[in-house]
Amino acid sequence: MKKIGFLSFGHWTPSPQSQTRSAADALLQSIDLAVAAEELGADGAYFRVHHFARQLASPFPLLAAVGAKTSRIEIGTAVIDMRYENPLYMAEDAGAADLIADGRLQLGISRGSPEQVIDGWRYFGYQPAEGQTDADMGRRHAEVFLDLLRGHGFAQPNPRPMFPNPPGLLRLEPYSEGLRERIWWGASSNATAVWAAKLGMNLQSSTLKNDETGEPFHVQQAAQIRAYRAAWKEAGHAREPRISVSRSIFALVDDRDRAYFGSGGEEEDQIGFIDPQTRAIFGRSYAAEPDALVEQLRQDEAIAEADTLLLTIPNQLGVAYTTHVIEAILTHVAPSLGWR
Repeated sequence: MKKIGFLSFGHWTPSPQSQTRSAADALLQSIDLAVAAEELGADGAYFRVHHFARQLASPFPLLAAVGAKTSRIEIGTAVIDMRYENPLYMAEDAGAADLIADGRLQLGISRGSPEQVIDGWRYFGYQPAEGQTDADMGRRHAEVFLDLLRGHGFAQPNPRPMFPNPPGLLRLEPYSEGLRERIWWGASSNATAVWAAKLGMNLQSSTLKNDETGEPFHVQQAAQIRAYRAAWKEAGHAREPRISVSRSIFALVDDRDRAYFGSGGEEEDQIGFIDPQTRAIFGRSYAAEPDALVEQLRQDEAIAEADTLLLTIPNQLGVAYTTHVIEAILTHVAPSLGWR
């Protein structure tokens, strides 16, 4: 068995070819898609976070709205760029959204990805400490956030408060029990996957990672997952970790699917640079008739290693078609692979 959810980047554009032409469209259609995915029996509704872009940005209003409209499906991010975040305010937002969703949040966080602007986090009021990089700053924000989610008091109460306080030091409110164990780290390298394991975070591995060995993407990603599991075991955590991978997968079951995705062109891994120093490998997309698709996916070592698969979806094609894309995988592919 494997949990299967969708991952939406929440793109919108005023182009007449798009069915998602405004920020309002992107947000409201995201809610509708989560509701539809829950009705199909999918396990997760996850959303990407990008700043300074015509995409989903501030995630917590959306997560809270999805939580209020659904009752079972996991609701998450993949990922929130921690370089932009005030960990204290984020802990309050996350606690509130998780309580609205009755404990279904699965928050993916990370040090971020290539941006639309230069050093965008500076416009949010953040800069690395002397001698540190922006990645160091993102990881520091993450560590503070994780510590806050433990729910321990740390703030000295006012001796003459406006309202009565409980005894002792005060914590941030609202507090949601168990959210600390539902935080995921989006790791692009083996080293950051190991770091996440030591801190007790679940692992999100995306459709790209640092090219560390020159091997095919899925082989490198599977090795990253195994390194993470070994570090988790060495750290002595009491629970079992969660691990997700993301893939673009399309079952060609009707003429629309063949028109959109049947021409091929992304059937091999790609090499690129996510910054001038970092060579990255980008995983292939999958698009084929269901029987052929099943055989291709059997060879993907990283999917086999993960307990959760996030389907990256083409949200600008509209809710109805995107729902069809998810349903085709759940119906025509997942059972043959033992995922359902």
